[in-house]
Amino acid sequence: MSQTVPQADPNRWKALGFIGLAQLMVVLDATIVNIALPSAQRTLGFSDTNRQWVITAYALAFGGLLLFGGRISDLWGRRRTFMTGLIGFAAASALGGAAQSTGMLIGARALQGLFGALLAPAALSLLTVMFTEAKERAKAFGIYGAIAGGGGAIGLILGGVLTEYLNWRWTFLINVPFAVIAVAGAVLVVREPEGTRNRNKLDIPGVLLVSSGLVSLVYGFTKASEDGWGAGMTIGLFIAAAVLLASFALVESKVSAPLLPLRVVTDRNRGGAYLSLGLAVIGMFGLFLFLTYYMQNILSYSPVMTGVAFLPMVAGMITGSTQIGARLMNRVPARFLMGPGFLVASAGMLILTQIKVDSSYWLILPGLILMGLGMGTAFMPAMSLATFRVRPQDAGVASAMVNTSQQVGGAIGTAALSTVATSATAAFMKTHFNPAAPKQLQGLIEAQAAVHGFATAIWWSFGILLAAAVIASVLLNGGGKSNMVAASGDGEIADVPVMAH
Repeated sequence: MSQTVPQADPNRWKALGFIGLAQLMVVLDATIVNIALPSAQRTLGFSDTNRQWVITAYALAFGGLLLFGGRISDLWGRRRTFMTGLIGFAAASALGGAAQSTGMLIGARALQGLFGALLAPAALSLLTVMFTEAKERAKAFGIYGAIAGGGGAIGLILGGVLTEYLNWRWTFLINVPFAVIAVAGAVLVVREPEGTRNRNKLDIPGVLLVSSGLVSLVYGFTKASEDGWGAGMTIGLFIAAAVLLASFALVESKVSAPLLPLRVVTDRNRGGAYLSLGLAVIGMFGLFLFLTYYMQNILSYSPVMTGVAFLPMVAGMITGSTQIGARLMNRVPARFLMGPGFLVASAGMLILTQIKVDSSYWLILPGLILMGLGMGTAFMPAMSLATFRVRPQDAGVASAMVNTSQQVGGAIGTAALSTVATSATAAFMKTHFNPAAPKQLQGLIEAQAAVHGFATAIWWSFGILLAAAVIASVLLNGGGKSNMVAASGDGEIADVPVMAH
């Protein structure tokens, strides 16, 4: 452990354990429910369109309210916001575990997202203010980042085990003991240093505009899957989203204490990092959903087997992140890691476009490994660049923007790619299905139609990841040795890597 500065909190390393546990709970929730979804769908009998809402409701509430959550923790106190987020998240999880209808389950997921949006920025902010010495802070963020990476793996396995041996409801209920322990820890060891709050008043118009704009955007993609791209409601929602988000940008340029200072996103490195990361997540999230259904419904994998099948991707992600990204991040410019990283991930996608009704796991395996390695390699420099030379008073909102681009990217990816898959499946059925055919043949055609839909969506994911690679290669010019530069004279600081989930 590095030498501490005199003001350092003596309980900071214990506090890191409890903050890490809260982070694990939020990360776990992104993957654990994916594995349980087919079982929940059978129990509650919801449609494929509503199925995506179980994922989208969480990502949308989370992504739409993260900037708001970050500002609340600055104003109201990080420790208090952290504990409120934990208690609310646990209550929402209990509600999800007890869900008796689709509406109740989707509502619980939205509430989880809302309290997650309070919890995640508060946890990051607590780490930032409790670890004041540079080397200690890097070590703390490294541990926090490892939890963020490893949490996905734990979620996939735990989701499978709970669904198969207990019940899908336990994938929600498991959060309650985690939250109880984390709240107890927060009461006992988490202390917020004096004088670190941001006392500017809350930008209410900004909160309302950005949240409603993002909801309109994702709901537009969802309506497209139900009614088609040319439907009046779909077009209306996209127009509303454009107007609301443009109004948000205008308001932010005028108000004295903006929710999102525009200087955070107009910098080419930070803007490029948010954009390429958001696109990459759009491509990746759709893949998770389709492969889960492909493995369970077409290849007849059990929930546990599905979780285990995803592990090579998680191993690739951790390897790419810790052995390639983290080691080279301070040596080469970020575009030399992010561009090739997204390119390798897109090569994994290209392999996965070849899935058939009877494909073996040996086709899926190399695709998953390349996806993990590529995304992991790009992940670390993207996090670092997202807070590159940001002003100290903007560091919280810059890290909230990383989370926002990921969560909104995930929500749009799930909605848009589900639309693509549903349309492709319907088109295949129209040209191939024969009601007079024997029942066994009809079943085979239905399975082929579903796989055709998944493969079509994965082709789109491939294209989106290629776009992310191009944006990262063209827009970014920071990172590398300039990561190590000390504070410059214009009130900006050299970046501190900020991990997100």
